[in-house]
Amino acid sequence: MASSSPVATAAVTAAPAPRRSSKLLIGLVLVVGIAAVGAAAYVFVPRFMGAPAAETVKAPAPDKPIFVMLDPLTVNLQSEGRSRFLQIGMALKVRDEPAKAQIVEFMPELRSRLLVLLSNRPPESLVTPEDKAKLAEEIRAALNAPLAAGMPELGIFSVSFSTFVVQ
Repeated sequence: MASSSPVATAAVTAAPAPRRSSKLLIGLVLVVGIAAVGAAAYVFVPRFMGAPAAETVKAPAPDKPIFVMLDPLTVNLQSEGRSRFLQIGMALKVRDEPAKAQIVEFMPELRSRLLVLLSNRPPESLVTPEDKAKLAEEIRAALNAPLAAGMPELGIFSVSFSTFVVQ
C-alpha cells in the first residue's frame, strides 16, 4: 500500500494564497472608503460653506387670509301666493388690507348692490349646492366691480356664506 508522505501534505497546505484576492480586497476597501468620504462631503460641505442644507430650506409660509364680514341681510324672494325671505350672511376674502379698508369705506353702496342682486329671486333657484356656488360667484362679480369711474376692482377673491336661510 502506498502511503502519502508527510512532506507532500505539508507542501500543499503551506502554499501561499494567490495575490489576486488580496488586491481585490484592497480595491473593495478603497471603493467603499471613497464612497463614504463622498457621502460625508455631500452632506457636510454645504453647511461649512454657508449654504443651507437641503432639509433646512422651507417653503415660504402662505399669507394669512384677509376677510371682511358683512352683517346679515334679509331680502324678499319672488314667490307666488305667500311671502318668502332669504336671510344671508357672508364673508368676503380680499387681497390685502387696502382692499379691506376700501370695502369698509364703501359698505353702504356694496350692501345696496347686494339687495338689488338678491331681491326678487325665486326660492327654487337657491336650493342646491350648485345654485349657492353660482350665487356666490354672482355676488363676487357684482361687489368686485369698480366703485367709480377710473377706480380698480376691489380685489375680492371669493364669497363664503356664514348664514343661508330660505323661509
